[in-house]
Parts: sequence; C-alpha cells; structure tokens
Amino acid sequence: MTLKAKMKNAILFAFEKLVIWYQQMKIHKLKNEFKTCGTDFNIEGSWIVKNPKYINIGKNFNSLYNLRIEAWDTYQNQKFTPIINIGNNVCMNTDVHIGCINEIRIGNNVLIASKVYISDHSHGEISLAALALPPIQRPLISKGRVVIEDNVWIGENVSVMPGVTIGRNSIIGANSVVTKNIPPNAVAAGVPAKIINVLQ
Repeated sequence: MTLKAKMKNAILFAFEKLVIWYQQMKIHKLKNEFKTCGTDFNIEGSWIVKNPKYINIGKNFNSLYNLRIEAWDTYQNQKFTPIINIGNNVCMNTDVHIGCINEIRIGNNVLIASKVYISDHSHGEISLAALALPPIQRPLISKGRVVIEDNVWIGENVSVMPGVTIGRNSIIGANSVVTKNIPPNAVAAGVPAKIINVLQ
C-alpha cells in the first residue's frame, strides 16, 4: 500500500471515529434531558425529540433512524401537560412518530416496526365549523390517552389513534389503523383494525 493510500485510510478511520464520538455525545446529552431515562439507551442515526422533560424512558431502549417523539406543551394559544412513558426493553424501527398533548403509555417488551404513527390528538374537531379554518390553524384536541400494554408487537405502517388501549400480548398487523380498544392476546388487522383472533 502506498503512503498516500495509508494516509487516506488513516483519515477515513479518524473521521469514522469522530462521527461515532459525536453521536455518542448527542445521545448522552439527550438522555440527560429526559425526565427519566434508564440504562442501555440507544438511537441510531437522526432523531427529533420535542420537550424531553415530559418523557420517561425505561431500561434497554433501542430505536433505528428518524425517530420523532413530540410532547407538545403549547400550540398557538393552547397549553398542555403531556406525559409520555415508555417502559423497559422497547425497540422501535425506522421512522416511528409519536405525538402527545395528553398521555401516551408504552409498556415493557414492546416491538414497534417501521413507519408507525401513534398520537393522542388531532387538528380540530370533525365539524363544519372547524372547516372554516385551515387544518394547521385548528386547535389540537385529544379524545383520550393512548395505552400500549406489555409484550405488544405493532407491525409496519400502523397508525394508533387517540383514546385507544392495545391489550397485553396483542399483535397489530401491518398497514392497520387502530381506532378502538384491542383486548389482550388478540391479533388485529385492517382499516379500521378488527380482531382476527384471540389467543387462548
């Protein structure tokens, strides 16, 4: 190997180490901004976390790229006190988006696939009066908290809507929209999600 090639390899190696160090520093800073955060916390790639002071995260949390968690305490002239609680051993794949003005609880041992959307609110009520405003100007409204209990597996491209509880050990099939409660030990899928099977 030529001297020039060796120097190039050394520079690339040093740059890779610098990128890793910078990512670790960003993760360390984020951990300290959460209300609470357990050990073994890791996010790959980029993320957006709004108001981490309202977010509790348990031990052994892992997320892949483009995580977006938003705890909104103000929107236009509105004030909120959001709570996001994420349990132990939670794993999220790429492009997960969680939005909260009320309360979102995710239990222990939950697996969330890519492109999953979880929200406890929406822009405005569904009414003719609301249509007088552009969607971005409509007030945020919550129809209730979202609870995802322990050992739940949420498939690819699922949306979990406000006021929903997904029971322990349940599985939500890919591309589903969860608009109503799902009981424990259930397999549900569809738009809107319907129970396919309950494991006995």
